[in-house]
Amino acid sequence: MTPAFIIIRLLDVIDIVLFAFLLYQIYMLVRGTVAINVFIGVVLVYLFWLLVKAFDMQLLGTFLGQVIGVSLIAIIIVFQQEIRRFLFMVASASRRGIIHQWLGKEEAGYHVDVREIIQACGNMAKSRTGALLVISRISPVELYAGTGVLLNARLSAPLIETIFFNGSPLHDGALLIVHGTIHAARCILPVSQNLNVPAGLGMRHRAALGITEQNDAFVIVISEETGSISYAEYGKMTHNVSLADLQKKLEAEFPPVNS
Repeated sequence: MTPAFIIIRLLDVIDIVLFAFLLYQIYMLVRGTVAINVFIGVVLVYLFWLLVKAFDMQLLGTFLGQVIGVSLIAIIIVFQQEIRRFLFMVASASRRGIIHQWLGKEEAGYHVDVREIIQACGNMAKSRTGALLVISRISPVELYAGTGVLLNARLSAPLIETIFFNGSPLHDGALLIVHGTIHAARCILPVSQNLNVPAGLGMRHRAALGITEQNDAFVIVISEETGSISYAEYGKMTHNVSLADLQKKLEAEFPPVNS
């Protein structure tokens, strides 16, 4: 009996599916960024190299193999932001599951007084006071505190409103909330480089997306022009949320201080 020309095992199917899934995730990370053209070029060169190897073209195959090997260093440099974001997403997803199950949110440092934040956001939305609040989860945000002013003050609605009051020297920038306290104010955040971000979004919204692309923090944005409330997490933003919806979201993510 003549053996089949191609024998496909279950392991081969799993290998192909996993490779396709990884390739798709990398594409989703670089989609809309300037790195997408480099990504497409690398994929095309790699596919051409596989075709050359299949036809056993020794000279061209050796040359392309050397080029691809050297290109790995260049790829790491070009895609350093996307690689960092991908590793953060993997680590963040695993830690969210493991830490929540083994330690619980209480020991993971998720204490936040939701009532004070909601009260402050409601008042600032009514007065159309622009605000940018960063609430830390697992990944540290303290490194951004060096760009602002350290406070380490008790979290309260009047203090939040005072900080973002237009005449306050601390109103321009982000407010960092760490372990239920106001850690720092007037902090500078990284701005999202995603080309798919709508042009109408201001710097506060871009900064909210920027930090959530690199950190698992929960960010609240209040528009100075419209007073609308938005929140961002994991590189995605939800616009025009009501105060009640924001409260439900915060209570789901952060347990009350006295619980």
